[in-house]
Amino acid sequence: MKLGLGLYRHQLNAEHYRFAKQCGCTHLVIHLVDYFRSSRSNQPGDQPVGDDSGWGLAGDPQKLWSYEELAAIRQDINAHGLELEAIENFDPAHWHDVLLDGPKKKQQIENLKTIIRNVGKAGIPVFGYNFSIAGVAGRVKGKIARGDAEAVGMDGPVDQPLPNGMVWNMVYDKAAPAGNVPSATHEQLWSRLKYFLDELVPVAEEAGVTLAAHPDDPPLPFVRAQPRLVWQPQLYQKLIDLKPSPRNALEFCVGTLAEMADGDVYEAVDQYSRQQKLGYVHLRNVRDKVPHYKETFIDDGAVDVLRVLKILKKNGYNGVIIPDHAPQMSCAAPWHAGMAYALGFLRAGIKMVEE
Repeated sequence: MKLGLGLYRHQLNAEHYRFAKQCGCTHLVIHLVDYFRSSRSNQPGDQPVGDDSGWGLAGDPQKLWSYEELAAIRQDINAHGLELEAIENFDPAHWHDVLLDGPKKKQQIENLKTIIRNVGKAGIPVFGYNFSIAGVAGRVKGKIARGDAEAVGMDGPVDQPLPNGMVWNMVYDKAAPAGNVPSATHEQLWSRLKYFLDELVPVAEEAGVTLAAHPDDPPLPFVRAQPRLVWQPQLYQKLIDLKPSPRNALEFCVGTLAEMADGDVYEAVDQYSRQQKLGYVHLRNVRDKVPHYKETFIDDGAVDVLRVLKILKKNGYNGVIIPDHAPQMSCAAPWHAGMAYALGFLRAGIKMVEE
């Protein structure tokens, strides 16, 4: 198993690459969507939380991520002794009508194909995505981790409808008319996913890129009056079976699985790692279930992280593991300290189970 670190767009620089290397990482998972450039709530020193206005503005619908841009980022990362394992998340500007079944979906699906071809040409093996209308909504922040460390969680359902012009918790159309996005059904959302997979998986196969699906976070059946796709562990199997292919895989988020009201997180780890369906792994810890849960330090929640690592080892998982989130620690560099603590624990755990 390989230790990695997830970096946001504003962190794609030499300082953070050196930090990852110093913490013992060999791989990076990066975000190219900028969740921090215009949000009134998100702070660059932390993970995005947002409010009813979402995570700010989506990107430029006319500017697709080019091979040259991707290759340059990878080259810079390689120059610091690291490998680029994955890009995480499409920009809502590039696929809002794929999610909404809107009039631009055919053009946008062609744009996604171009992005996947560029990712493959640049030698990046995995592309993570979250097929969700509402996106990651409903997080709250507070001093809820051990020692009053600041972390995120959820404190009740999020029922306020999604306004027009917003999808995946970002604004793609500032000039959208007043009103709300009509509520879809679960059946409609799964139909939209099938279209996405039918179109994208063959391109991913040709490009040598694994598409990896994140479960819904928070994992509730509905968020902001929109259905969720993978909000129970068994729904991951439905997604896999919808388009059988080695390139149709999972961005396997253990923390989100642990937040789910139903299912057993260890059974889920075993089921999907046995099938060799893990594109890469998010490994953090939480306490309690939706709609009331709290993220914790990696050694202090309901998940036995070492047990998870042992299951992954037993089933031959040899991919990348990242701590997707970590509590902020009380020092001059809260994000760095929290991540270093999580990475140290994971590095020691991986060494222990692989001896």
